[in-house]
Amino acid sequence: MKKDHFDVPVDRRETSSMKWERYKDRDILPMWVADTDFTTAPVITEALQARVAHGVFGYTQRPAELNGVITERLRRLYGWETDEQWLVWLPGLVSGLHLSCRTVASPVTLTPGTIYPPFRSAPTLSGGQHLGIPMIQQQGRWLIDFSALEAAITAETRLLLFCNPHNPGGTVYRRTELQQLAEICVRHDLLICSDEIHCDIILEPGVEHIPLASLSPDIAARTITLMAPSKTFNIAGLGCSVAIIPDQTLRNRFRKVRRGIVPDVNLLGYTAALAAYQDGDDWHQQQLSYLRNNRNYLLQEINRVPGLQLAHFDATYLAWIDIRDAQLDDPTTFFEAAGVGMSPGKDFGDGHFMRLNFGCPRSTLEEAVRRLTRALAG
Repeated sequence: MKKDHFDVPVDRRETSSMKWERYKDRDILPMWVADTDFTTAPVITEALQARVAHGVFGYTQRPAELNGVITERLRRLYGWETDEQWLVWLPGLVSGLHLSCRTVASPVTLTPGTIYPPFRSAPTLSGGQHLGIPMIQQQGRWLIDFSALEAAITAETRLLLFCNPHNPGGTVYRRTELQQLAEICVRHDLLICSDEIHCDIILEPGVEHIPLASLSPDIAARTITLMAPSKTFNIAGLGCSVAIIPDQTLRNRFRKVRRGIVPDVNLLGYTAALAAYQDGDDWHQQQLSYLRNNRNYLLQEINRVPGLQLAHFDATYLAWIDIRDAQLDDPTTFFEAAGVGMSPGKDFGDGHFMRLNFGCPRSTLEEAVRRLTRALAG
């Protein structure tokens, strides 16, 4: 692969791209929804082309070797010993959040107060109540307020939706923090759905992702872990994710709830996942290096823009930008008028922020910074 692979702009117009269709025929850079503007790993494209060339697209089972590839990968990257029987494949991670809420059937579900929007909607759409727990900043890192979490737990609370790495804050929780969270959940007999979809996009050297369920057998038995290749390899449109559920009773309940409602993964989703996890490591490491440089550029430049602040963050290609000092009445409209389309913080529970997707060529990111600077400096 050429070193400039990630620098090459890809024209995504007229491809029915959700990201790019939003601002069709408008001079607005789409930097909102969480997919990147990079072509995926060539090994994935080649695997898909070979599968398409076969020409038959009938009902498809999971490739026999895929579960073993996943368990070996979890062992190699995270030191997490898992069993192939624990894996439940799904056509998307968001469906896993909703299935978890329906599996537990909890009157009250706790989530971080600032969080990816489906965390906020899944509990209520499942017939329960969503209660957001405040987030706090410690040395710039966004964390759940554990004291507030424990104080909010009642006899009706059965489920915690957790996100690590955190979206949109970019925090990777350290072992001591995870252990503190685990102790609270054990003490109050909570089940946990842990969204770890960004676990492979760790940008900070020396920081490691620790699956929550890997802490102890007790935590594993009460945890549904959700992972996917979609963010890492930019294949969200192929719809493939996995729930890892060690406890057989919980796993059976989860499967029963999905039966007849949530379809199986499609054959191209399976094909892409297998290729990504078997042969995509080199591309993955190159992308991490590129994203790390983009993050470092953005940390430097955004904090020079009047009214904007960006704290250091560990993971994801999503920057959670503090816009309070800009004192904007309608931030979304203001930034779109400046030519930059970001995700409004109010969708995540905090209107004082905007989320910017920097999974794009550096030239696009530099142009976005120029537009933001021009709009706020004037």
